Amino acid sequence: MNPLESQLDYAFGDTIPAPGALHEIAPGLYWLRMGLPFALDHINLWLLDDDAGWTIVDCGIADDATRAAWETVFATGLAGKPVRRVIATHCHPDHVGLSDWLCSRWDAPLWMSTGEYGFARMMSASLPGVDGTAMLPHFQRHGATDETVLEKLRGRRSYYPTLVPAVPAAYTRLQDGQTVRIGAHGWRVITGFGHSPEHVALYCAELGTLISGDMLLPRISTNVSVFAVEPEANPVQLYLDSIAKFRDLPEDTLVLPSHGKPFRGAHTRIRQLQDHHRERLAEVLAACASPQSAADIVPLMFKRALDAHQLTFAMGEALAHLHKLWFDGLLVRDAGSDGIIRFCVRH
Repeated sequence: MNPLESQLDYAFGDTIPAPGALHEIAPGLYWLRMGLPFALDHINLWLLDDDAGWTIVDCGIADDATRAAWETVFATGLAGKPVRRVIATHCHPDHVGLSDWLCSRWDAPLWMSTGEYGFARMMSASLPGVDGTAMLPHFQRHGATDETVLEKLRGRRSYYPTLVPAVPAAYTRLQDGQTVRIGAHGWRVITGFGHSPEHVALYCAELGTLISGDMLLPRISTNVSVFAVEPEANPVQLYLDSIAKFRDLPEDTLVLPSHGKPFRGAHTRIRQLQDHHRERLAEVLAACASPQSAADIVPLMFKRALDAHQLTFAMGEALAHLHKLWFDGLLVRDAGSDGIIRFCVRH
């Protein structure tokens, strides 16, 4: 365990549910874990007793292994009650990939925020601007010129629809501050930004529990990226503003993250993440003593070899940190004669 992790309290120790198995968090609240086919190799999902049925929070990707794990849950874990509702915290494939299958399988509605639902529909349909084709020129403008890198990016042109082949044609809207009644308890919607368009976390004061989605993770820092569809975004600032909202929750809140293990110590983790971004921003600012593109910054921030999946997020995150410094007035940017955008310290 690294020093930062040792500052957190893992409520269930090293317990990890097997695919298709349920681990009880509290009466009527269960933890599931499904596999993922990339470096971040799992997602945590949540099953909540909803009186005459169940509410699922997050879905997993659309692949045979995840469907099989869900079928095991349906056969052994539902006590004869149906799924009444599917909630997706946000639009990323591991969270919404099987939403259409689950909702069709149980004739259940999908609940999401409008921002997340709209983006899921757009990306599943590969609409211009959010499709893989738009990503390539976006990152080329920011210094991705190496042919090996470009080939990796080209291989992801149809990536999202392979993991999210469909999204339900209708949804129920979730909004910040709304209370969703699930069984015996009310869960307050807390929206967050920077990682995705309108991420939904759910807090239950009665259980002292936060389903944090990807906004508050125990081991890794949540990805914050600038992508082609919103090329002037400032996601680092949005993310830092968003996690500050969780400081209002009690320090002993049990955090149920989408990746990693359930933990207590939300305030500590917020400080760790704030420190992490402060350190990354200082590194990037120092590097920009001479003009730097986002591609130039990637090896500074990510010192390991990156596969195509990781490279996409690394480019987006490098650009996000450059943009934060640019929005703060510490950097200027300019497109050179080669058309590549570079950032430099303001003098």
